[in-house]
Amino acid sequence: MFQFHRPFATGAALLTVGLAASGCSSIDRLASIGEKPALTAIENPTTQPGYKPVQMPMPKPEVASYNANSLWRSGSRAFFKDQRARQIGDILTVTVNFTDKANIANETQRSRTNTENSGITDFAGSKLLTGSAASVLPGRLLTADGSSSSDGKGSVARQEALQTSVAAVVTQLLPNGNLVVEGKQEIRVNYEIRELIVAGIVRPEDIQSDNTIDSAKIAQARIAYGGRGQISDVQQPRYGQQVMDVLLPF
Repeated sequence: MFQFHRPFATGAALLTVGLAASGCSSIDRLASIGEKPALTAIENPTTQPGYKPVQMPMPKPEVASYNANSLWRSGSRAFFKDQRARQIGDILTVTVNFTDKANIANETQRSRTNTENSGITDFAGSKLLTGSAASVLPGRLLTADGSSSSDGKGSVARQEALQTSVAAVVTQLLPNGNLVVEGKQEIRVNYEIRELIVAGIVRPEDIQSDNTIDSAKIAQARIAYGGRGQISDVQQPRYGQQVMDVLLPF
């Protein structure tokens, strides 16, 4: 009967967990050796798994009224019809202009010293005792000394910038007229794919005359920029290392 030492058993268990975690991902990577990463098919965002319609607080709907012998309709935003996105399926261009810079420094210091003295020098006639009995009873009672101190420092220095554009599709029209948009762009350069995803809620009045909108005017904005391919794969740690980082307590 074979007996395994603890280090070997632990390593085998970690290897099993790593293989299970890699699963289909490793198989897909082996199947794509020497091949360019495939582009994602164009699909309807509302039919994708996990898609959930956006629900936001809505005001009471207003009933449009028409006046006789008048070209103006109550509730209209413009006299002439324009080509800006306004209904489901329309397309508008989102200008992503994200610049973030933060410098934060914090320092906290705390120190405290406590001394408690009862002033009692003799307890129950302890001075009259001799020998081991004198050492049992204390000469001073309720006397305590204590001190504590702490010093904490922290700093954050961050600078990010992203400037690009992506076309988005109106996927939902909210009762108050706001538009839910979602756009995805994929660019393949050699063996690397760059992805840009933009989603959020747009107010029609914020759409410019050229059918563009700045990303700063998108409510509940979700912007993701990343990639996948050989370069991104090399930058990621191996599955075994990731498992060890999670399981090891040090």
